[in-house]
Amino acid sequence: MYALRKWSVRNAALLERFYDVAEPLLLACHPLWRILGYERLERPIAFVERQVKGLFFDCRMCGQCVLSSTGMACPMNCPKQLRNGPCGGVREDGGCEVDPGLRCVWVEATEGAARMRAGLERIRLVQAPVDSQLQGRSTWLRVARLHGEAHDRSVANAPQ
Repeated sequence: MYALRKWSVRNAALLERFYDVAEPLLLACHPLWRILGYERLERPIAFVERQVKGLFFDCRMCGQCVLSSTGMACPMNCPKQLRNGPCGGVREDGGCEVDPGLRCVWVEATEGAARMRAGLERIRLVQAPVDSQLQGRSTWLRVARLHGEAHDRSVANAPQ
């Protein structure tokens, strides 16, 4: 799993292009998912998301994925779960102070971000603290629902 996690960072630009294609498809599912019911879909979609993102990113299913802002390195893999940059204990070789056998997630995130369009700008954005109520829930559904509902409101409020 760690080898695939490192592959994902090395191939952040490729994964970003995949995301650019997949995101509109995900958002296009909103009308269908609204009809079927987001709550009814939560478990099966979260299961699939856990398998895919777990394989490539060692995802912890925080429910608030920021991979596109962290060079395809999941900050939840940090033993201290730091979401906004490294701690002061990063070793000179880039190793983690808690587990010297691993590279610091934030060293990897910076390397991955450098491979992405505007990645070094996005990695500087301050991420909100983790909302533990979203743990284990699907970020894919949450994003589709938030964007879909915003679109629905804008269409409803558009001048006729």
